[in-house]
Amino acid sequence: MKIKKNKTPQNSKVYLIGSGIASLASAVYLLKDAKVKGANIHILEKSTIAGGALDGAGNKDDGFVVRGGRMHEPHYTCYWDLLSNIPSLEDPLLTVTEESNEFNKRFVSNGQARLIKDGKILDVSSYGLSLLEQTELLRLLFASEKSLGKKRIEDWFDQEFFVTNFWYIWSSMFAFQKWSSLVEMRRYMRRFIHMIDGLNKLGGVMRTKYNQYDSVVVPLKRYLEKEGVQFTMDSEVVDIDFDLSADKKTATVLHLKNKNEIVLTENDYVFITNGSITDSTDNGAWNRAAKLKGLEESGSWKLWKKIAEKDTAFGNPSPFCDAIDLQKWYSFTATFKDSTFHDHMENFSGNVDGTGGLVTLTDSNWLMSIVIARQPHFPNQPDDVKIFWGYGLYPDRKGNYINKTMAECTGAEILEELWFHLKVQEMMKPITDAGKVNCIPTAMPFIDSLFMPRKMGDRPKVLPKGATNFAFLGQFAEVPKDVVFTVEYSVRTAQTAVYGLFKTDKKVLPVYESIHSPEALIKAAKAISR
Repeated sequence: MKIKKNKTPQNSKVYLIGSGIASLASAVYLLKDAKVKGANIHILEKSTIAGGALDGAGNKDDGFVVRGGRMHEPHYTCYWDLLSNIPSLEDPLLTVTEESNEFNKRFVSNGQARLIKDGKILDVSSYGLSLLEQTELLRLLFASEKSLGKKRIEDWFDQEFFVTNFWYIWSSMFAFQKWSSLVEMRRYMRRFIHMIDGLNKLGGVMRTKYNQYDSVVVPLKRYLEKEGVQFTMDSEVVDIDFDLSADKKTATVLHLKNKNEIVLTENDYVFITNGSITDSTDNGAWNRAAKLKGLEESGSWKLWKKIAEKDTAFGNPSPFCDAIDLQKWYSFTATFKDSTFHDHMENFSGNVDGTGGLVTLTDSNWLMSIVIARQPHFPNQPDDVKIFWGYGLYPDRKGNYINKTMAECTGAEILEELWFHLKVQEMMKPITDAGKVNCIPTAMPFIDSLFMPRKMGDRPKVLPKGATNFAFLGQFAEVPKDVVFTVEYSVRTAQTAVYGLFKTDKKVLPVYESIHSPEALIKAAKAISR
């Protein structure tokens, strides 16, 4: 059955479950293109703060925290289109897109210390791939998704591949594991083939002026609230009723944790963010390790599991949330009331803050990486305060210096391990002893869930066949050709949902496919053969 688009949305109410970038984008497009009244758009959020995975908070005394940052690049057509309508945080005459473009003209990514071993910068002019490994990469590029099935990356490449410069750069930049989905790696190869040539120096990577909460979420929320959009925080949807028939599927009732119900009338809609990479996260402290939580503390995963039991078209969350030990990693944010480490890294790497990006320690048992963003990274960050963010892909391994797994470590112990690898223990000891540094670790049980091996249909379509008044949004809805773990993917689901359910003169912007560019292919082939 073909979806009947709403041509008279004036009286429609739309309920958005979750307040991540997909829901915020949907609200913008509902207002701007579908002409739904702001007061009729309701964002229901389990947490007390909007933004989903685009977070950032703190102060100089308690310490700042970012759980991670999503990569940006110029060809995020949906994302930059969205933000071209949104006034920036500090200048109402400048859009977020304009602010970001201006910022990236001044601070161009050119990492000079991408990989480090034994405290020394490695030469990454070559990706270090053998002829066989080069052939396997190219063969993967042109394999069909259907032929790959649920294979893992380690099923395709020999073990030597996983100690090459290419793999260290690739895995640390995108957070791929050996056991991640081969299909997702293929999609990344095809989607970012134009970046392969400069990947060793993070060429083409864009950043926002501040952390993504302040630079993106706050302006979006401010814009939506001004238009009358309703944000209801601390409001968890625990189940949804559907009227299911052979050719039509209609959402009828939203059940809230507080026992209230929202009954959907004939002209109402619900957009569901199914699954979350930052669900059940926990922050530790300087003297306390972060606690690993799981499904019981989750909201979005439990909701999706309940929905999925009702119809196979609603996907299968199990491959994405039932193997936490394969999906988790830990991040940490360090706050300094001192510039010693910041100055050292600028001199050591040759990069002014904001131009270097990821620095990965290849001999770290945790495969630890750090990022020093342009300072200040928060609008409330004083000039004499510096921060950086880092993460470890293998938190269940014991450290090279600290005789604990990363998961067991306090913020102080994580920094001790980092100082050991960077050979700065003596330099940093007086700073630590003087109480001028704080470090907050974060446990994220589902952060790599979107890369888990899956089969077609495990992610539901944004608009399942027969859907009359609902859509799935975000990283766990299926978007052919585009890649998960990107803000572009989430915004594309928003466009697909709004333009699919409402009569507009808009079409979903096409995925940028540099795989069809001969120039990009030639450059990539030369790069992997260096």
